Amino acid sequence: MPDSESNLVSSHVDVINGTSVLSATKISDEKGSVEKRAVTQIGKDGYPDSIYINAAKIFQGLRTEKSSGKILLRYGDTSESPMVAFKDEQSRRVSYELAFKTLKYQDLLEEMLVDSKVYPCYSIPDELTSLLVVMLYDLQDRKFQNRKIFAEEELVAEVQEIGDYLYSYETKLAAALARCRIKHDALSIEYFVPETISKQEQRTSALPICFWINTLKISLEDVIRDLEMKGFTKVESVSDFDHYTYAVDQHCQDVLVFPSSLKEELLNLDIFADCKLLLQDKSRSLAVHSARALLSEGADIIMAHMGSHLTIAHMSVLTNDSSCSIFVCGVKSSVKQEELMNSFSHMGCTNIWLLHEDFTELQPTDPRLEKAKVILLIPQCSELGAGNPMELILSEHRDAELLRDLFQGFVSEDKLRILAERQLNELLHALKFNKVQAIVYCTCSVYPEENELVVKKALESGVEGAKVRPYRLIPSIFSTCSDSESSTEMFFKMEPSEISSGCFLAVLEREKKVSAKDILASAAAKALLDGIVEEKPKEEVKKPKVKQRRRKAAAGDSKPKAAKLHPRQTAANVKAEAPVSKAAHKIQEKHVCPICPKSPTSKIQETHVCPTKAKTVQGKKAASDTPQKTGQGKKAASDTPQKTGQEKKAASDTPQKTAGEKSSQ
Repeated sequence: MPDSESNLVSSHVDVINGTSVLSATKISDEKGSVEKRAVTQIGKDGYPDSIYINAAKIFQGLRTEKSSGKILLRYGDTSESPMVAFKDEQSRRVSYELAFKTLKYQDLLEEMLVDSKVYPCYSIPDELTSLLVVMLYDLQDRKFQNRKIFAEEELVAEVQEIGDYLYSYETKLAAALARCRIKHDALSIEYFVPETISKQEQRTSALPICFWINTLKISLEDVIRDLEMKGFTKVESVSDFDHYTYAVDQHCQDVLVFPSSLKEELLNLDIFADCKLLLQDKSRSLAVHSARALLSEGADIIMAHMGSHLTIAHMSVLTNDSSCSIFVCGVKSSVKQEELMNSFSHMGCTNIWLLHEDFTELQPTDPRLEKAKVILLIPQCSELGAGNPMELILSEHRDAELLRDLFQGFVSEDKLRILAERQLNELLHALKFNKVQAIVYCTCSVYPEENELVVKKALESGVEGAKVRPYRLIPSIFSTCSDSESSTEMFFKMEPSEISSGCFLAVLEREKKVSAKDILASAAAKALLDGIVEEKPKEEVKKPKVKQRRRKAAAGDSKPKAAKLHPRQTAANVKAEAPVSKAAHKIQEKHVCPICPKSPTSKIQETHVCPTKAKTVQGKKAASDTPQKTGQGKKAASDTPQKTGQEKKAASDTPQKTAGEKSSQ
């Protein structure tokens, strides 16, 4: 079998064991050992009977329908989807994997059954044809060797009957397989895998694998030290990979990237056990980091979909140093709730709240969500941009019919329209939460219908109402553009490639209140006001206003000479002149010290020492010692020196007035 298939199976074992998906029970336990053996014997000893039954039901719903002229086998009634009951998460994943492998080789398996005369078999009803095809795939995968019965396995009569029937024809089936390969000049059965699936598996097998660090269990420094002790070398990027090397992801500093060839070895190291490092598609790490960057202190976050428990745990780890609560929607059963909470407890996550309601069932005014300021929306999508779409579909409990789309390599127009409508409805519902300030929308789709078009339609809907500030697109923390006018460049997109999985990110934030001053400052910074508004220093703008008011005050005074005071006039001269007008008094009260701008009010001036005022008083003292030749002022200064001192004291007791005169000068 192809290496990609064995990797797919082992990835299931490793994810279960390495991340403790369902329980904290270690593999060394007796029950865990039995379960591990049941999975690791794939390709050697077969599966438990319950796995065959479930895989056959899944295959029945996913298999390719053929035209009437090309039908080789009859599969019975397919009008209703069969009900599948899984023992646990592990059996669910293995059942889907076996069904998908059978789907890849459906044409070959059907041809083998007809060519060997194994089919038709009148003792086997059409409803069991799917089981016959699934068990044939497993039989040829085991090189037509007998399978073993597992301990504590519950036997199923139909499985035992079909197994015995196939074994009785094993020689004819092996010969039929050989003839098919000769007919198509195929060196192996990989030749019969559809091209779209073959390319996807090649990309998946070569794609670097990403682990995020659970900093509640271990620090980045300790991880790097442990890796160095085990012979790993840190490099700058994935382009520098050379076997035992790794790199810190360029977008997420808590994500380490390794060559895909090291997957088996890595997951057997102690450092990858006990939920210290967790294997997950990078797109989910990008989503949680984008949401974390938008959270303010004390704010909560809503995760609109349960998705993978690893995504929830990563969000919890990133917000552990704050008082943030994470509300997860759509946890329907108490059994699932208990299962998840056990997993989160084992990972050290304590700020997670599970909600029974689906996201669209939540009321925007729900009191539980009073402090929620960010919504993380990762809706169900076609997933064709993911590094390992099947793994993502299974880990996040997505619609199993997406596996058929994955097999075809594209999504039908009808299915794409249904997905886009559902995504738009969820995003529109998110816009209705008036207290929420930001929304992160993330998919692994390669279709604009699920990405840009959904976001644009939501923004144009105006569903948030006129009473709240509308949303706008902003660059994500990973975007290279910082101030783009093009909304297309506001989206963060990673195209699927041999070194990266695909990802689409859109960040929506409410428009901020901007004052007229900020608008002018922003426009000036962009050189948009050149030739329109000439900026002047504050002193040059104020002085004409002060002089204009001083002239108005002087015009109403009985002694006009008081408006022409000499700059060096003493306090005694000021006292001797006519009273200042009411307008001039108001100007004096509005004095702001040019050095100490925090002294505009009288209360502050009582304790605030103004350097300009002190300088003025010292200047006046010097002026009283050297009287000026200004008529009446000179006489007052020379004949009554004591009075001058008292008047100077009175002048110093009115700092607003003295400062105002200084300003007017």
